[in-house]
Amino acid sequence: QVQLVESGGGLVQAGGSLRLSCAASGRTGSIYAMNWFRQAPGKEREFVGRVPWSGGSTYYTDSVKGRFTISRDIAKNTVYLQMNSLKPEDTAVYYCAAVYGPNLVWGQGTQVTVSS
Repeated sequence: QVQLVESGGGLVQAGGSLRLSCAASGRTGSIYAMNWFRQAPGKEREFVGRVPWSGGSTYYTDSVKGRFTISRDIAKNTVYLQMNSLKPEDTAVYYCAAVYGPNLVWGQGTQVTVSS
């Protein structure tokens, strides 16, 4: 199995930056890709972006393109979500989710709050 632990959330003013981390443990060699999702209060969970675990092109939803960057450090089994030019509408709980075989394994989430 794979376990995921997110960190790095917090409170930031609009226009600021945060970097989220998602540390994977367990059978990380079987991870195919890592996704980031977010869920704002009262809204459905939304896909943010994705990176292949073995490297390759990243993919982002339109609302974060040019502001968010996903990177990975395989030596540390960690994926990062660098968030710049944050907006109040980016406020949400952010989750990483590993594509692991036929399953999607979720982290516990980390709160990001952007004040105006």
